[in-house]
Amino acid sequence: MTTGRTRSITFRIGPDQKAKLTRLAERENKPVGELMRDLAEARLREEERRAWEAEARRQALAIAERAKDPKSDEARTMEWIEEVSGGVDWDS
Repeated sequence: MTTGRTRSITFRIGPDQKAKLTRLAERENKPVGELMRDLAEARLREEERRAWEAEARRQALAIAERAKDPKSDEARTMEWIEEVSGGVDWDS
């Protein structure tokens, strides 16, 4: 999604890459510039997803570590989940 004014980026690619990008853009009925914006946006979304997953993992590991203390809120929450889940085997 573009917000505000757009900016130009100039970079060099080899003739084979340019030909392949041109053919791909033609198949998708769009200019090469639009194809490149689409590719860049897809890569940026992927990076955001990876960052989100890394943060979720970090938080899950921190909670798991705190849950080792049987007196912690995390441990009591995990016990409650086990009780209400009806004995679901979470490892399978």
